[in-house]
Amino acid sequence: MLPCAILCGGLATRLRPVTETIPKSLIPINGEPFITHQLRLLKSKGVTDAVLCVGYLGEMIRDFVGTGTKFNMNVSYSFDGETLLGTAGAIRKALPLLDAAFFVLYGDSYLTCDYTQIAEAFTMGKARGLMTIYRNEGRFDTSNVEANDSFILRYDKRNRTPGMHYIDYGLGVFAQSVFSELPANEIRDLAEVYQKLCSEGDLAGYEVEERFYEIGSAQGIGDLEEYLAGQRGSGAASGQRTTNSL
Repeated sequence: MLPCAILCGGLATRLRPVTETIPKSLIPINGEPFITHQLRLLKSKGVTDAVLCVGYLGEMIRDFVGTGTKFNMNVSYSFDGETLLGTAGAIRKALPLLDAAFFVLYGDSYLTCDYTQIAEAFTMGKARGLMTIYRNEGRFDTSNVEANDSFILRYDKRNRTPGMHYIDYGLGVFAQSVFSELPANEIRDLAEVYQKLCSEGDLAGYEVEERFYEIGSAQGIGDLEEYLAGQRGSGAASGQRTTNSL
């Protein structure tokens, strides 16, 4: 299985004052730090190696997770340094710890999709990037993706179009070359990388049929806590459903 870079370095300003003293990854969710749920889910999906891209209060995350042995995973760390490098800049810095291809997961996302099928779709395709998408129709947030049967046609969080029926699901797959082309130690955003690949016809799409969960907002936290409580009550594992290539 591909390793996973998890973007844990943001300031999480929307969740202040809670995140003034702890990073978003350690926010309690049903009695446990969020990253406990996230890593446990990844392990259940076959992901055994993770690189945490950390910045703000990153030492707290490292002290809690350690080498990942309590999750039966191998966890390493890439620190931004004195200046936060942005989501793409953080991945660029973490490349020495990653393989030729890897997942990228937002640090506030809890995604119960089939990671094996997504990795296989990327490997079988020719694009250097793959974005998982969900047919959102404006339900959980504003839709920001246009797509056809195989590729992402447009991705823009600011300039929406009537054809944007999908939303970025929160999990991508990339060839290492996508980020090695970027200058080292510069502030770069992952959205810009997605947009560049999209403009070059180099960004595949993979539709996931079940909703995403996230802890970037109070509403998101409430939805995830309710979902996890229901899973525990039913004795279900991760609620996996079928996923399909576009």
